[in-house]
Amino acid sequence: MATRYKVFLKKTDEGYSVWAPGLPGCWSQGATEEEALENIRDAIIAYLKTVEHLSKGKVARYVEVG
Repeated sequence: MATRYKVFLKKTDEGYSVWAPGLPGCWSQGATEEEALENIRDAIIAYLKTVEHLSKGKVARYVEVG
């Protein structure tokens, strides 16, 4: 099952800027809204792979919220 991430878009002079507020520093852009959304998908995948790589060997736990 795919995970969904909330992203925000902002129209700019060059097209669209897009970022995932739940993933600090994860952003992208595109000439069109569709292109920006496709690019942020790729950025999120790369972000998560990097976090996984940097977290190897670290102690982690899950907490329930809500």
